[in-house]
Amino acid sequence: MKRTFALLSVLVTAAMLLAACGTPTATQAPAPTAAGAEPTAAPAAFECTDAIGCVDVAPGDPIHLAWALTVSGPTASLGEDSRGAIEIAIDDHGAKVLGHPVELTGEDTLCSAEGGQAAGTKLAADPTIIAIVGTNCSSEARAAMPLISQAGMVMMSPSNTNPDLTNPAHPDHWPGYFRTAHNDIFQGAVAAEFAHDVLGLTTAATIHDGSPYAESLQQVFADNFTQLGGTITAQEAVNVGDTDMTGVLTSIAAGSPQILYFPIFEPEGGFIADQAKNTPGLEDTILMGADGLLADTFPENAGQAAVGMYLSGPYVAGTKYELFLDKWTAKFGGVPPSGFHAMAYDATNMFFQAIEAVAVVDADGTVHIGRQALRDYLYSLKDFPGLTGNLACDANGDCATGEALGVFKLRQEEVDGNWPPPVYWTRSGGLAGE
Repeated sequence: MKRTFALLSVLVTAAMLLAACGTPTATQAPAPTAAGAEPTAAPAAFECTDAIGCVDVAPGDPIHLAWALTVSGPTASLGEDSRGAIEIAIDDHGAKVLGHPVELTGEDTLCSAEGGQAAGTKLAADPTIIAIVGTNCSSEARAAMPLISQAGMVMMSPSNTNPDLTNPAHPDHWPGYFRTAHNDIFQGAVAAEFAHDVLGLTTAATIHDGSPYAESLQQVFADNFTQLGGTITAQEAVNVGDTDMTGVLTSIAAGSPQILYFPIFEPEGGFIADQAKNTPGLEDTILMGADGLLADTFPENAGQAAVGMYLSGPYVAGTKYELFLDKWTAKFGGVPPSGFHAMAYDATNMFFQAIEAVAVVDADGTVHIGRQALRDYLYSLKDFPGLTGNLACDANGDCATGEALGVFKLRQEEVDGNWPPPVYWTRSGGLAGE
């Protein structure tokens, strides 16, 4: 009995000594220490100090990207073109970021202000979204971006080209907006230079459809054409949804322009091209559109009126781009339906780089992404090796240099369904021929 009591006393005393020395329990594992060193304290829990908040992604949860693109109606080729490129970029990144799967969702923006506002409302209400690739049309961005910006998100467009969107003095400029698409300050100058210096034309007329994209681009063209010594004979407008363009075309014909520049979308662009050929005084006028018509559906819809027509728009070449096209064919079949896929691919990869650069990752895999930190990183991003060249974002969100532009000439082959057309002229390379 005495032996049992003595043994029990020893065990109790030993337990008390171990507890006094801080022996870890099952719920509090010790940090590894060197021999004779004091145990280190557990790392402090993450505290978000970002000016506009953080996105917290729990272990196993996805990194959520979204798109805001026009994927239905007559402009669907623009959105399908961008969405396909986003998916290829995700594939190329192994469908993971920082060990988390990538989730991709999206909203149809319909290439309208109303569609942009509806999409912006839905996207801004989802706090799990980290970044958005979009929009396709500048009118969509004008309506969506106030909502997206106020939610602290970033959006990068592959095809918005309206200068106002990155003009800090304009009310359509919002923090968190970026684009890999060229600014129409570049495209309008390229189109005017081609018309005046390459084709040797001295008179031109323009048509826009009232959208921010078209109205701005035709004005940039007109200003540059005039500065080069040309004369603008008319600047007219049609409405989205118009089908009868004869009144506007008859008015333009009175000025006998040598070229008619109409940077608008389908289906209005097709109606203008077709009806211009049957308008007295415009039978021999050269027709020129822009990137809004650089889609595989346009020459088929416009028919014979498209043959010989010029389009200004994005032009990308090189080995990396050829590999991208191979991936497109393997994944979707055929070729991209429009001209902005490379810009969407670059935008997605720029987001991946920015997220990986600013994220704080806990030991358990939880990811914390500061929203202002993400914006700041993108605003300062330089020398990004994209499909469209080395990109550098300025303080207003313009990331493209304007070098990835060319002029295309549509042939009978494109009307018969052979897409895309070969480039006809670039600033750096000159005429490529028929």
